[in-house]
Amino acid sequence: MIATKDIEDLLTIMARLRDPETGCPWDVQQNFRSIAPYTIEEAYEVADAIERDDMVDLKDELGDLLLQVVYHAQMAKEAGAFAFEDVVETVSRKMIRRHPHVFGDAGPRPVEEVNAVWDAIKAEERAEKRQAKLAAGLPTEAPNGPLGEVPSALPALIRAEKLQKRAASFGFDWPDVAEVLDKIEEEIDELRTAIKNGDAGERQDELGDVIFALVNLGRHLKVDAEEALRGTNRKFIRRLTFVERVLRNAGSSLKDVTLDEMEAAWKAAKEHEKRGR
Repeated sequence: MIATKDIEDLLTIMARLRDPETGCPWDVQQNFRSIAPYTIEEAYEVADAIERDDMVDLKDELGDLLLQVVYHAQMAKEAGAFAFEDVVETVSRKMIRRHPHVFGDAGPRPVEEVNAVWDAIKAEERAEKRQAKLAAGLPTEAPNGPLGEVPSALPALIRAEKLQKRAASFGFDWPDVAEVLDKIEEEIDELRTAIKNGDAGERQDELGDVIFALVNLGRHLKVDAEEALRGTNRKFIRRLTFVERVLRNAGSSLKDVTLDEMEAAWKAAKEHEKRGR
């Protein structure tokens, strides 16, 4: 077997790996649940390569993520549920259907109208999926009511935003940014009270409420909370690296200086960034 650019060859490689008699013992033992964590991990590694603007790694990580799709499709084929080709057909049909302004006669539309059409089509698809599940004898109602369609395995910030968007589709939402800001201040006051009370469980609960409210603010500002925090993480790493370099050049280190000295170096890092913009 040699590596090619043909997707059929990749499907063949996976089928051979999963062959009960001649395949890889580890691959043969896997199932959907055991592979799912790797799928999530590979998606994060794709995002990491993009953040670092590393096209070499991105090519490699996209291949790993594609392998995850092929892996799940092979297991589904073995179970008689569906095959890789069905996955391709399903997503192709979905994209064509959700973009009538590109593939249909609707013609160009403003972004707001495109988003409204997208949501309406997704609602139709949910209804059709419900009928398909009924026909297959599968449960049609999500286990957690109207928000059950939001996957629990998502990172907490992303899931919070999706839960809020789903609730907003039912009209359960703050009308403007000002009221969201008021809610954040209310939650912070409740966190202060929890801190005074000294109850660890209460502190965790109230801190979660503050973060959830901040995600809501980001949604109203059209700022992705996950990406905003990723950006802040990068900024923190960049500034602390600058601080460490400044201290090292002065013959010191992070462990040797006082908090005031570290704060002064931190302010210098911020000024350095401003000058570099």
